[in-house]
Amino acid sequence: MLARQVTKLSCDSARREPAPRTAASSDQSGCALSRRDFVKISGVCAASLATAGVVKGSEKQALDPDRKGVLVDLTVCIGCRRCEWACNDENGLPNGELHEFDDRSVLESKRRPTSTQLTVINRVLSDDPAKPTFVKSQCMHCEHPACASACLVGAMRKTPSGPVIYDASRCIGCRYCMVACPYQFAAYEYENALTPQVKKCQLCPSRTSRGELPACVAMCPVEALTYGRRDELLALAHERIQCNPDRYVDHVYGEHEGGGTSWLYLADRPFAELGFPALGPSSPAQLTETIQHGIFKGFAAPVMLFGLLGAIGKLSHSAKVTP
Repeated sequence: MLARQVTKLSCDSARREPAPRTAASSDQSGCALSRRDFVKISGVCAASLATAGVVKGSEKQALDPDRKGVLVDLTVCIGCRRCEWACNDENGLPNGELHEFDDRSVLESKRRPTSTQLTVINRVLSDDPAKPTFVKSQCMHCEHPACASACLVGAMRKTPSGPVIYDASRCIGCRYCMVACPYQFAAYEYENALTPQVKKCQLCPSRTSRGELPACVAMCPVEALTYGRRDELLALAHERIQCNPDRYVDHVYGEHEGGGTSWLYLADRPFAELGFPALGPSSPAQLTETIQHGIFKGFAAPVMLFGLLGAIGKLSHSAKVTP
């Protein structure tokens, strides 16, 4: 508590002598002035720290020119759901016998990836009911992912080789990544009360690190999925469009959408009709990464700000209770 030092006046004193001021003694106006100075200095420190973080947060990670991706040709997919089975098997998720995935009744309603099924096939009907389009959905592995930008602790990160991977040991369960994802393909283990995780396709790093194909790509019986370098997949996609203009719409989805994705799609009708979100060429991450990483990266700024607010509150309280 701040103390106020009282001085005695001599009866025959011609003038009042000011009381000596120490670090522990001050009049009310001095206390107010000290708080103002304190706030100014604190603000400068906090702003400097946040600005340093903003510089780091705004830096884009360099991507490998040889980074990998997958091209999905929806004109070839037959909706067999073999990719679903292969994904479950590779990731140790609940699975049935392969023949059980011949059940087409699950295609009657639209599905999204879940915590126990990281990729799903949906059927989209056309004017000709006999010719539906089957759409494979999973994490798109964005070039500049909004989920990684929104993550406060670096649990989501884009690897230079292409995949967006998730580190459960860092995750604090805030689920900001799920809110930030423009595709809404990440899922959360709500059923796991003790150690829930965010679940999504990670592009089979254990397989690709050994030079093998991702499980879903290796399993596809009609080769609707092609794995390779992203730039080569784009060249292949545009070559198919050029050679077969009546078969494809002139659009490679994922080439530019949301800043680009590692999963690329070809189709025979507009992607909006197939349920793909209409995204601009800029990544949503550009809108959030500077603020999120600049302020929260490492939690240094919040800790400092809370400390400063606590000190200011203590000063204000002491001033009020001082006699």
